[in-house]
Amino acid sequence: MASYDPQFTPEQVFMLQQEKALLLRSETVAMRINKLKSLKAWIREHSNDIRKAVFADLAKPYLETDITEISVILGEISHAIRHLPKWMKAKKVSNPMHFAGADCRIQYEPRGCALIISPWNYPFNLSIGPLVSAISAGCTVVLKPSELSPNTSALIKRMVSDLFAPNEVAVFQGEVEVAKALLALPFNHVFFTGSPQVGKEVMKSAAQHLCSVTLELGGKSPVVVDASCDLDDAALKIAWAKSINCGQTCIAPDYILVNGSVYQAFLEKLTAAFDQLLNPKGKGIAKSPDYARIINTTHWARLKQLLDEAVAGGGQIIFGGELDVTEKFLAPTVITGVDQGMRIMQEEIFGPILPIISYNGLDEAIAYINGNSKPLALYVFSKEKYVSDQLSVQTSCGALVENDCAVHFGHPNLPFGGVNVSGMGKAHGHFGFLAFSNEKAVFKQSTRFNPVKSLYPPYSIKKKKLISLFSKLS
Repeated sequence: MASYDPQFTPEQVFMLQQEKALLLRSETVAMRINKLKSLKAWIREHSNDIRKAVFADLAKPYLETDITEISVILGEISHAIRHLPKWMKAKKVSNPMHFAGADCRIQYEPRGCALIISPWNYPFNLSIGPLVSAISAGCTVVLKPSELSPNTSALIKRMVSDLFAPNEVAVFQGEVEVAKALLALPFNHVFFTGSPQVGKEVMKSAAQHLCSVTLELGGKSPVVVDASCDLDDAALKIAWAKSINCGQTCIAPDYILVNGSVYQAFLEKLTAAFDQLLNPKGKGIAKSPDYARIINTTHWARLKQLLDEAVAGGGQIIFGGELDVTEKFLAPTVITGVDQGMRIMQEEIFGPILPIISYNGLDEAIAYINGNSKPLALYVFSKEKYVSDQLSVQTSCGALVENDCAVHFGHPNLPFGGVNVSGMGKAHGHFGFLAFSNEKAVFKQSTRFNPVKSLYPPYSIKKKKLISLFSKLS
């Protein structure tokens, strides 16, 4: 196995990776697949270590880690292994008449040296997912995992040191200063997952080197509950998506817009759904073995303040509200009576607090959504096709999901990413491969038949007619 020398500075590793990146351009499909297979085997062999590390950081139940951290990545690797030969193959393109005889294609080459900065909420998944894409594309990688999930970050560093030499993949741990030092280097691509506020700073740094970026950000992802939907089904799916990882999910439902005619009935079914998932024996959600915790007391205090301010402004807690700072516990909390002037309706909540708002007509719900920044995801529960069609056409978001929440993240053939404030660029599967690839145009002109030469000066009447013909046929 390769060894990782922690004495290397970011600058030294970057220089080594610049040299290695040139060699990786000529990698075969088999070479990249072998790396992915080794990564997959390591994850399978050390699955229990991953579970323990994530639990130490987030108190995440082992089965939830299997679902949201391990199996997702194993699926991502398997998908890449299966499709990489096709992804890497140059794509031949057709020619217009005036380029007849030319051999033209799109060649996929690695961008070069990549920097991945990952978050703490899904510390294994959101670090290794982009790494899989970068390896598939043939890039070298410096990975900076979050300092807020130190146990998982240490495990990732151990995994990388077992599998790669530092001139190909290296991990740097540390605080914000480490991230700033890495961003000062002229990487060829930066893949960042985190908040829009930090995303702006990442983009500023990348602009100094005219470096391309993929920004996986967040925002307030709304849910529209139409009167025609199956309320029991909608309530259970929303409760699951909000409670998983204690609500610390970028695509978690942030607030719900409910048709007024089913508002009260939905509230009752939603609170029952939380109990069904996390309190089936009536002993309290705090005692549930299936519910994670807030990452740290700072984020816990932020959520408490959002909740306290909303209640002081007239909001009513109709479910949950239990808190325990020593356990970093915050129960799933449903709150009504909120308005757009409250911070809880202006900031991404990123926790288990769920505001509910009543609407009268679909136009009102659409106007409310469009009055905010474009979300990472928009969820709609309805049996009426026109409702989904209207939302699809009249709103903009990273993903529109009908009759479910958050599950689209695991679909290997769908692009994942946001719009404007919620993100830039796409990830997962082929879209992740493209994020770390340069789509290079290759134009090979025929030496026997070249219509373009007929357009060279001097410009005669005959050539004028020929140019006019080309224009009409274009």
